[in-house]
Amino acid sequence: MKKNIYVDFSYLLMLAATFGATIVLGAFVAPLIFHTDKILHSAILDNYNAGVIMAEIFRRFSYWVYFSAFFVLFYELMMYKKGQRDAILFGSSVTFIFSAFMFSAVYVPKIISMHILGSEAVLSDTFKNIHVASELDFKIMALALLVLFIRRLMLLRVS
Repeated sequence: MKKNIYVDFSYLLMLAATFGATIVLGAFVAPLIFHTDKILHSAILDNYNAGVIMAEIFRRFSYWVYFSAFFVLFYELMMYKKGQRDAILFGSSVTFIFSAFMFSAVYVPKIISMHILGSEAVLSDTFKNIHVASELDFKIMALALLVLFIRRLMLLRVS
């Protein structure tokens, strides 16, 4: 049995948890918060306040994304040094790391700063463009995580 099975298992678990969190946040939490009118009868959130809540959720999620990006970076560098080189792993890990830092260090702070400016800033074209770009980045991040998880699992089964 391999000595680093716990590290490999932790890595796969972290990838799966991060992928699961992106799916839950993107497919369940965001639609629920932005469509409270379908659930609540008395207290309905407007889009501005729903956006403030989502921005805070994504700000907190960014800490996990930073952790995941550093874990991927160190683990994949360690595997590269051991001779486990693969173009799919390289591409998906670089894509994940780049999109994770774009999401956590660029999009979330910009969205939060525009929310601080008020509801007029949220209605601007600049905000809409940043929001669309962050959604696209979030989807790319999820896809890169899925590819990274599947490919790493395939390579661990071979070795």
